[in-house]
Amino acid sequence: MTQPTLHHTDGTEVTTSQALLVEPSRLSAGRRHLNTVVRSRELSIFLVLVAVVVVATARSSGFIFSSDGWRNFLLNPSILLLLAVGQAVVVITRNVDLSVGSVMALTAYLTGRLFLDVPGLPLVAVFAAGILAGSVLGLVNGALVAYGKVPSLVITLGTLYIYRGVMLTWAGSDRINAGDLPNGFLALGTRSIFSIPVLTLVALVVLTVVGYYLYTTRGGRELYAIGSDPGAAVLYGLDVNRRILSAFALSGALAGLAGVLYTARYGTVSSAVGVGFELQAVAAVVIGGVAIFGGSGTVWGAAIGAFLLVTINRALPSLGIEDFWQRAVWGVLILGAIVLDRVMAARQARKLVEARDLT
Repeated sequence: MTQPTLHHTDGTEVTTSQALLVEPSRLSAGRRHLNTVVRSRELSIFLVLVAVVVVATARSSGFIFSSDGWRNFLLNPSILLLLAVGQAVVVITRNVDLSVGSVMALTAYLTGRLFLDVPGLPLVAVFAAGILAGSVLGLVNGALVAYGKVPSLVITLGTLYIYRGVMLTWAGSDRINAGDLPNGFLALGTRSIFSIPVLTLVALVVLTVVGYYLYTTRGGRELYAIGSDPGAAVLYGLDVNRRILSAFALSGALAGLAGVLYTARYGTVSSAVGVGFELQAVAAVVIGGVAIFGGSGTVWGAAIGAFLLVTINRALPSLGIEDFWQRAVWGVLILGAIVLDRVMAARQARKLVEARDLT
């Protein structure tokens, strides 16, 4: 079959299929990065976030333009952001972790008990204990998924209830109160640096490190490869089980860190901590553009999704919208994100077929 030809400005002729391969390389690096940003799902979600903030601020200027408004805008999503980053890494591998809310609850209560039972324990040791406990619980999930070959939805739904049951048995009717915690630890939940809350800075540092790892390292790219096609990843020689273990361990570790920060933020821990957080984390990831079927998306999008969900929760009541409709908006955003993901995937597949037919 004769292929259509295109003429470049230098007079040379190339086939259409060759042009599809050659033309992108003619763009400068800056132009390519700009095109990537403009076409990204993350930019679309960010613009929705900006629109929500603008509308809410137009209704009440204190929504942002007040000391508490700006602080709450940055601080409130911090804990959900940590859960969403860990959840995004797991979802990229074509799995899901529904136990993060229960893991966060366990580590939050563990944090309080450490201060009560081991007075004078350094803050670094408390943070290390929370992160380590979370990573161990995450490894349990990962081992059951990787080696038990059981769908992660089933495994983590089970561990959600198991970990929550452990929390209820351990805590019972007891609760950790702010008076049980050292002032230096509680200050982490209220202190700011250059008008940015410390908890937000911690979340942003974690986001940057994980985002850099996924984007630049071989291990990060292998996680995407596993999510795109697990069977092909095995045939290629990738250690799929080890990568899945590491993804769940990271998710658990970040849920553990979130538990420690939750205790610092609120100063009170009861057996009801973390209920529903797992669904919020999954919602933030899906809305942020991470494909629920794995293999695509970024933690940056998941972070923006976390900010969007929390901001909507703050904004809608100020607009006089009832709680039922607040939840309905969440549902619409999730469905819209999934539909958009499938439309974009179908469009990309169609382009690849067209390019193949031209060769």
